[in-house]
Amino acid sequence: MLPDRAFFDQLADAAREQTLPRFRTGTSITNKLAGGFDPVTEADQAAELAIRDLVSARFPAHGLLGEEHESFGLDREHVWVIDPIDGTRAFIAGIPVWGTLIGFYQNGRGHMGMMDQPFTGERFFADGSRSWYRGPDGERQIHVRDCGRLADAILFTTSPHIFAPDELRRYRAVEETVRLFRYGVDCYAYAMLAAGHVDLVIENGLKPYDVGALIPLIEQAGGIITTWDGDRPEQGGNIIAAGSRAVYDEARALLQG
Repeated sequence: MLPDRAFFDQLADAAREQTLPRFRTGTSITNKLAGGFDPVTEADQAAELAIRDLVSARFPAHGLLGEEHESFGLDREHVWVIDPIDGTRAFIAGIPVWGTLIGFYQNGRGHMGMMDQPFTGERFFADGSRSWYRGPDGERQIHVRDCGRLADAILFTTSPHIFAPDELRRYRAVEETVRLFRYGVDCYAYAMLAAGHVDLVIENGLKPYDVGALIPLIEQAGGIITTWDGDRPEQGGNIIAAGSRAVYDEARALLQG
């Protein structure tokens, strides 16, 4: 049995009960890196546990891959891929562009997914065939847009500081070609691509939980998401997502150097 929209909403509601009361309140922060800064908050940990409890009770035969706690059953037909707060730095800074990512893989492929932004009250959902938006301005099916060519595109990345020198050189070739580029917003950039507001997202070094929920959201809105090498993105890596084939092809050619 596959999950339905109501169950995804239940999971997002449970996570929201843990994240939203801790947003902009000075929540406790732990650094996961000795030589850098990779933050995790009590909200991350509590939200993932809330999701895990519901999944295990409803679908005990399913596997689960999460960011904050031990994964299990990753070789199973159905696997949940969870990032309780994608954009923890934004969460810490009080900027409402973080989100809870709830992905569902079937036979290793992204099949359903939700990105929930509790503070703005927006949910983006892929139901297995179509992508949807629900928020303060109503509910509707969403689609990517075709801006025609890379020179007319709007591009997002987390930050140019995330790229290694050779990656940065290739990324800059794309950035110098587009009409407009902006930094930040993590998973929210992919949601804006699926909804037809931006045209291209390029990032590197992503984990499966960073992208698992976003793959079906983009593909079922008519977009393209792969690694820079053109492979399937379910295992993360260097990721490119685009709203049209023309923009994707132009950008990926530049990323190939």
